[in-house]
Amino acid sequence: MSKFISPLTDFGFKKLFGEEDSKIYLVDFLNSILENEIAYITEIRHKNTQALGQSAIDRNSIFDLYCLTKNGERILVELQNTNIV
Repeated sequence: MSKFISPLTDFGFKKLFGEEDSKIYLVDFLNSILENEIAYITEIRHKNTQALGQSAIDRNSIFDLYCLTKNGERILVELQNTNIV
């Protein structure tokens, strides 16, 4: 049986980065890969990651992270794993 957790799976990523003590590492990771795309992320929340529409015809969305930038922008982050060719 393996003793390692793969960060490329949903379970592994949430286990490594989804706990309160590991938020600082996730903030650093996201800022390093998104530094030229968005303002610096200062806060991450894992709670309430499902946004329900207000009526039956509205779209529901599920995302992985709710981020706040130093400029006060709110960013939703969805993490995906894919094979790049």
